[in-house]
This record gives sequence, structure tokens and C-alpha cells, in this order.
Amino acid sequence: MSEWNELILEQLHWFIVGMVLVILLLWVMVMVHGSKLRNMRKKYNAMMSGSGVEDLESLLLQLKIQMDAVEEEQGQHRVQLDGIGNNLKGIKTKTGIVRYNAFGERGNDLSFSVALLSAKGDGFVLTGLYNRENSFVYAKPVNNSESKHALSPEEREAIRLALQEG
Repeated sequence: MSEWNELILEQLHWFIVGMVLVILLLWVMVMVHGSKLRNMRKKYNAMMSGSGVEDLESLLLQLKIQMDAVEEEQGQHRVQLDGIGNNLKGIKTKTGIVRYNAFGERGNDLSFSVALLSAKGDGFVLTGLYNRENSFVYAKPVNNSESKHALSPEEREAIRLALQEG
């Protein structure tokens, strides 16, 4: 037993030096982590100041509620845009025009037929007939590229040109 005591006493200074080094290493690690924690605390306080909430959980809940409101509003905007898009399809954007001489040799190419149609083929055809003594203007409604009124070949051509556009 005395041999063990002597061995321990001989190695005791190395053991103490090792423990001091371990304690110094742990102390340095505590200081580094303390510094990181202080920086994180400063950033946390800067983030939380002015938000009106006291902890991160409340802030996240508040942000979730705001995000839900934004998504709901975005859904409403999407519905409105779809409605606007459907309305735009009904706008008369397609045009076709045909100029011609309606009275043969007695006039010139001052007569015309203009078709103003939507993408669905709805709209109207406006025809103007001109000669030296008179001029006449006719309007005929068009639904699905057809009219319930008789269409002249020039009016049909104007409708065909309008539907080919774009």
C-alpha cells in the first residue's frame, strides 16, 4: 500500500497540472459561449423591441396570424383577377374591316364593313354603303360569329378577318 502512495505522490504534480489545464480550457469555453450568448441576447432584444410582444412565441403567433390574413387577401385578389380575366374575354378587341364598291361602276371603294368582336366571337358588324346621292349605315349584332340578321359576303369577310386576328 505504501508503494501505491509513493506512486501517487510522485505523479500528483502531473495530475494537478493536467487538472489546471482542463479547468483553464473549460474557463475559456465558458467565456466564448458567454460572449456568443450576450451577442444573441442583443440581437434578440433588438428584434423584440418595438414589436409589442414580450417573447418569441408571441411574435411567431402574431406573424402566423398576419400571414394567414395575407393569404386570405391574396385568395380574394386571385378570385377578382379571374373575374377580370373573364370580363376581358368579353371585350370587343378583334376587328376586321373590308372596303368595297357597293354599287359597281357608279361609285368607288368608299363602302365598308367593320366587325368588332370579342374572343368568343360576340360583338357587332357595322356596314356603311356610300354612293354619290346617299349613304347608309347598318349595324348587326353578332353572337358566336353568327347574326340573326342576314349577312352580306363583305360582312362575313369582316367577321372572318376579325376572328383571324391575334
